[in-house]
Amino acid sequence: MGSMDILLPPGQVPSGGAVVNPFVIVDDAAGFVRFVADVFGVEETAEARTPMPDGKLIHAQLRLGTVDVMVADRLDGWPARPALLQVWVTDVAEVQRRAEAHGATTITPPTPFYGQTTLGRLLDPWNTLWWLYSPAPGRPDPTPAWEGGDTTVFSTLDHALRAL
Repeated sequence: MGSMDILLPPGQVPSGGAVVNPFVIVDDAAGFVRFVADVFGVEETAEARTPMPDGKLIHAQLRLGTVDVMVADRLDGWPARPALLQVWVTDVAEVQRRAEAHGATTITPPTPFYGQTTLGRLLDPWNTLWWLYSPAPGRPDPTPAWEGGDTTVFSTLDHALRAL
């Protein structure tokens, strides 16, 4: 049975969503939702918000493009499950500036990357690491670090992950 026989065809996913969607479990899910909404200029899917009697969120979500980022509060005994998320944006530096204004830290500044893209990374206050990509048509691919090129892309990630 091939993957096309197992995965629901994209056109059949309810509400026009993606076949795979991340689910993040953090402390202060409502704060995480505000962060994502403010930084990426999206709105929470209001009808999906499901608070428990104590006010903690068992479910909330925001749509970025065709992908729903789902969020819940960590309950007693549950580990936090922040994520590693890739997002295509129009301007990596602008997203990093907006994120820093909401408590995030830039991990990798806007850096030339392969496939004529710019890559930047940020770490939000919930320890979710965001890979930000924007198109950079016409720019040549950088020289790989192992051939004497810039090491920023790997070294900043390595430092950030070792520090978590």
